[in-house]
Amino acid sequence: CVEQTDTEATAPSVIDRYYTRWFRADMKGKPCEDHCILQHSNRLCVITLAETHPILQDGRAIKSINYQISNGCSRLNNKVSGKFCTSVAFHSSTWPVNYSPIGGQFLTDFAPLCRITCTDETEYTIYSCIRGRLLEVNESILETPTLLLEKPSTEGYIAVILPKFEESKSITENLLSREEFESVVSKR
Repeated sequence: CVEQTDTEATAPSVIDRYYTRWFRADMKGKPCEDHCILQHSNRLCVITLAETHPILQDGRAIKSINYQISNGCSRLNNKVSGKFCTSVAFHSSTWPVNYSPIGGQFLTDFAPLCRITCTDETEYTIYSCIRGRLLEVNESILETPTLLLEKPSTEGYIAVILPKFEESKSITENLLSREEFESVVSKR
């Protein structure tokens, strides 16, 4: 008799299977304001909060999320066109490796994506962490901010960025691997 195992319990998640996790610790010198970048093999990068970010600690609640960076710049006004331009996060395996979107705001690695205010009035700025074109911001977290708290690496992502093809290998130079990140966190 062969014993059956629960494959759901042992199978890696979609994130673990198709994405490499990279981290930026203490973003812009702010302790524990850690970001996670999920990099797909097709170059797409999904920006999320690292599990150590203060927003995800101590039972915090979110009061507001604002993609309006300044009077003249809203990430919600980002316009991208192209054959494959639909909601991309976690469906990115359908995007070709050489996809070049038309439009989209170009971001530097320290470009603010949004500001999140918690109910205790603490405000956090979430940054792009990498250079590339902004393909999508997650408007679902505006309607349901708890997604950011409950599922930060999946439905609660912040944005999707596509690095330039020629920079796709070098974008991780300033990022930490999971092991390096865990080493940083263990010394706090």
